[in-house]
Amino acid sequence: MQINGSFTVTLNPLESNINGTDSMTFRRMSIEKEFSGPLEATSNGEMLSIMTPIKGSAGYVAIEQVVGSLEGKQGSFVLQHYGVMELGAEKLTLEVIPDSGVGELAGLSGQMNIYIEDGKHFYEFDYQLP
Repeated sequence: MQINGSFTVTLNPLESNINGTDSMTFRRMSIEKEFSGPLEATSNGEMLSIMTPIKGSAGYVAIEQVVGSLEGKQGSFVLQHYGVMELGAEKLTLEVIPDSGVGELAGLSGQMNIYIEDGKHFYEFDYQLP
């Protein structure tokens, strides 16, 4: 199944216990999202990123738990993010952590793509349920 929708996101800085050297900057943030469309849900998580001294090159990892309904099925699941940016070119993977689905979303697997157009956030979610 493939669904599409929109979401809002709030990122708040958290204290980082990691100090970069050689002009590398670590950042740690909380993530809060509200999904609309076939995925009616909220999520909370954390992100760790590093900015290199080269503009447009960075990386991040994040984990967020999504709670709500997916096409009417109630439950929750966890997404893991892996993002790399090289001179502005992005490579991003969001994947459902195996066996993280709970309730009617037990057994959920899949990948989500996110993109931004005109300052608005959108998702495309390819998923499978048993």
